[in-house]
Amino acid sequence: MNRYETVFIMTPVLSAEQVAETVKKYRASIASNGGKIVHEDAWGLKKLAYPIQKKTSGFYHLIEWEAEGTAVSPFETEFRRDERIMRFLTTAMDKHHVTYAQSRRDKSNRKEEAPAKEEAPAKEEASTEEKA
Repeated sequence: MNRYETVFIMTPVLSAEQVAETVKKYRASIASNGGKIVHEDAWGLKKLAYPIQKKTSGFYHLIEWEAEGTAVSPFETEFRRDERIMRFLTTAMDKHHVTYAQSRRDKSNRKEEAPAKEEAPAKEEASTEEKA
């Protein structure tokens, strides 16, 4: 099995439910072609570097997945046929890319955990002050 990373941009006129439905469709497409999702990340609404289809922003979504090489073509065909997708890019990940992606995820997880740990002692101090 090969590992792939796909980033796609959805049109900004979609509602939150439509964005979730679109992502769900592509998750199901990967599974139906015999693949499995390794990691997924919603980057949210971002400004584009240049207009695409007269739009200046879009919803970005990244999916890291594993499948046979024959699964890529039907997956990308679905992107081309879907008018909700403005752009997409699928890259095959080599061992260095996989290592980098893992370290990037670990780094972002550490950043998310650090503020949560700082808030926890502050809450404990506040609760002990209330008791006194």
